[in-house]
Amino acid sequence: MNANFMEELDLLEREKGVSKETILDALANAMVSAYKRSPGAAEEARVTIDTETGEMIVYGQELDEDGNVVREWEDTPTDFGRIAAQTAKQVIVQRLRDAKRAQIFEIYQGREGDLVTGIVQQSDFRTVMLDLGNAEAVMPAGEKIPYERLERGARVKALIVEVREESKGAPIVVSRSHPDFIRRLFELEVPELVEGIVEIRAIARDAGHRTKIAVVSNDMNVDPVGACVGARGSRVRQVVNELRGEKVDIVPWREDTADFIAEALSPAKVRQVILDDEEMEAIVVVPDRELSLAIGKEGQNARLAARLSGYRIDIRSETEQAGGPPEKRDGEAEEKPAEAAGKDDVGEAVPDVPAVEATEDVAATQAAESEAAEESDDDSAESDAVGEDAEVDDSTPGEQPEAHAKPEDPPAEA
Repeated sequence: MNANFMEELDLLEREKGVSKETILDALANAMVSAYKRSPGAAEEARVTIDTETGEMIVYGQELDEDGNVVREWEDTPTDFGRIAAQTAKQVIVQRLRDAKRAQIFEIYQGREGDLVTGIVQQSDFRTVMLDLGNAEAVMPAGEKIPYERLERGARVKALIVEVREESKGAPIVVSRSHPDFIRRLFELEVPELVEGIVEIRAIARDAGHRTKIAVVSNDMNVDPVGACVGARGSRVRQVVNELRGEKVDIVPWREDTADFIAEALSPAKVRQVILDDEEMEAIVVVPDRELSLAIGKEGQNARLAARLSGYRIDIRSETEQAGGPPEKRDGEAEEKPAEAAGKDDVGEAVPDVPAVEATEDVAATQAAESEAAEESDDDSAESDAVGEDAEVDDSTPGEQPEAHAKPEDPPAEA
């Protein structure tokens, strides 16, 4: 055996992070597998390795029907051959991999919910592989932030959501779209959260677009929203930068459900909140000009507020809550006299008249009234003229005015 074998073994232990005893055990099993592939090998064998010199000895074994060893002899091959050497290599690699996986599982078991930092090794539309230093982690497509592009070599943070003890694939599953990822990022920036002075009571997230968090303070001298925002927004800015520009709304938690729903719908101003606790529903009344702001783009603001409060939210404008648009209410008011006109004073219904005939009668009536008005105007003009003649003719008593005798003559000049 190579004299530098033990030194190389120590180097392998440091590189792989696997103990020397585990490596020697894997090597012994590999030598047994290689021995059984050698010509003339015994059915069973065992291998001993000297931890000081690295010398390996193979002992062939003969077993009885019960599986007990009845004879054992030294049978170390001088040359294992190519196939046996390849087998030994595969066994060693597999045993080292299994040992490494078991070690990683032991380190990360129970750390679900912890925040880790890794370097992107591979990124495509399906998964992202992260190098955590002593382990590899996988980020499935469902745990990625939608439309986020992570370049190879970039250093990113992620949340551990699962640690698996499996023989294939990365044992650690991480996420950047989980709501608790927001909580851990704020804990890095806000010491009050770690100390318990400020608490995050609820989180509603639309990953990649917007997040709402509700915070409360256990110290009346500490503003929970201000503590999370930081001086000039320094704390929340760090979180937004890690999220690649995702918007974060921080609202105060309220014990009163109606007040909390009003806060959750910020930045919209709420006039009234009507609760139905049995059905877990809420009717929210907002000013007409605030309706689109309360609903948000594609209903995002209302959807996040519903997740944050746990209530189904129906947002209405003041006009809608009052009974509908003014035009509609006026139209309804005009319909009532029209319905009442269908009955006489006694309450008997008036026979229906065809619309066309009614229209013609109305037109004829209007025409007759117009002609009568014109004739009345003419008569009034003639009467005025006659009155003037009568004043003139008063000087000649006993004579009849000619204007009444000859109505076709023009009236006298004034």
